[in-house]
Amino acid sequence: MYAITPNNSTPLHIQLYIQMRDDILLHMKKGDKLPSIRSMASLYNISKTTVESAYSQLYAEGYIESRPRSGYFVSDLYFEESIKESQSSMPMRDTTPSNEYRFDFFPAALHPDDFPLKIWKRLSAKVLRDDSIDFGSYPDGQGEIELRVEIAKYLSHLRGVNCTPEQIVITSGFIDSLKLIASLTKELCPSFGMEIPGYHIAHKVFREYGFDVNYIDVAQQGMDTQKLSRSQAKIIYITPSHQYPTGVTMPVANRQKIIEVMHQRDGFIIEDDYDSELKYDSRPIPSLQGLDRHDRVIYLGTFAKSLSPALRIGYIVLPKRLLKIYKNSYESHFAKASITTQKILALFMKEGHFQRHLRHIRAINRRKHNLMRDTLKAKLKESMHIATEGGGLAILIQPTRPFDWNRLKRLSQEAGLKIYLAKERSGGDFEAVRMGFGGLSEEEILEGVEAFGAVWFASLL
Repeated sequence: MYAITPNNSTPLHIQLYIQMRDDILLHMKKGDKLPSIRSMASLYNISKTTVESAYSQLYAEGYIESRPRSGYFVSDLYFEESIKESQSSMPMRDTTPSNEYRFDFFPAALHPDDFPLKIWKRLSAKVLRDDSIDFGSYPDGQGEIELRVEIAKYLSHLRGVNCTPEQIVITSGFIDSLKLIASLTKELCPSFGMEIPGYHIAHKVFREYGFDVNYIDVAQQGMDTQKLSRSQAKIIYITPSHQYPTGVTMPVANRQKIIEVMHQRDGFIIEDDYDSELKYDSRPIPSLQGLDRHDRVIYLGTFAKSLSPALRIGYIVLPKRLLKIYKNSYESHFAKASITTQKILALFMKEGHFQRHLRHIRAINRRKHNLMRDTLKAKLKESMHIATEGGGLAILIQPTRPFDWNRLKRLSQEAGLKIYLAKERSGGDFEAVRMGFGGLSEEEILEGVEAFGAVWFASLL
């Protein structure tokens, strides 16, 4: 039984998530079935929304997987290559709520002060005063047309994406986007390919839908095109603008090769434009989709890093070849995001606030990025190599001397530092510490790196 305390300062869904996570790590094994959302809500006298939020977080972090019409099950935790390592280090895993850490270097966080709250409140009031919103009917399952128009303009002007509002589908975030793509392509493309190392959620979603999974190595220019050619993948997932987690930017020549390979085998490319808006040392790289002349690229993005992860708004640009399949699917009838949130965001973009916010957020995080980089160099000196910098919300570092990764995790835990290692979420042989700076103030970056330096040096062999 879990101890769910209503009067605790920690939200109920976080309490449930933390205790279930620890239970999975310490007492459960791969394939164990979790209680249904309804039964958990009844057992602990909490709302189904609370249980769903906890399960969603466990799913997003890879602890559980969802099987259609069967429920939730404990997953393999990480890629097959990392299972033994993760099991051997379980006692060192996190047992403290994130808000109780002295410093949390989460690699995908925005600072609460960065959200344009005053403008958002004003636009919210304006939208809710609009009597033309019909709260008595079902909204457009594809997403509100005003928002799709604004996203199409944004993608065309700043990302070089060739699309119309009719090709855009609004989703409730990254996982929802992948699930929709998997459901639309499972009959056409039974074999799925992805980068290794790469984002662990991608392979989990496509496995749930019955795809065969091919892992394709990442080279200095992104996905290895020769290994792609030798694979059986009919649909592939790539992060060409800022490869996750290595940070490699795929050059135009490699992008064209990948498009040609997938065109020749009548397949599709999922382009996740990961971190594309947050470039600090160069101009944003135009999308791969803009190079596509064969209608092969499925482009997806979210507002999680550019505006707020709490809004739960993502979008897909479907190739015209898949639009008919989408229109004929049950998925097209059900809206994935709140109608009011969509309308507020559409107004936010239409009035030019999003463009100004992007400039503001880039400037803030450029300063934090440079401060984190310079402080790491000053504190860790020649014991550290920067593997990835110049974009996103984290700098990835690697030791230049023999190193005990398990000791680093244990000592960080003891020191109240929340750290994130690349291999735990991406598989393969690439390992690095992901030093997130977006959710920290400049003062916290200085103090946090000072504290981290002590455990870093203690982990050198």
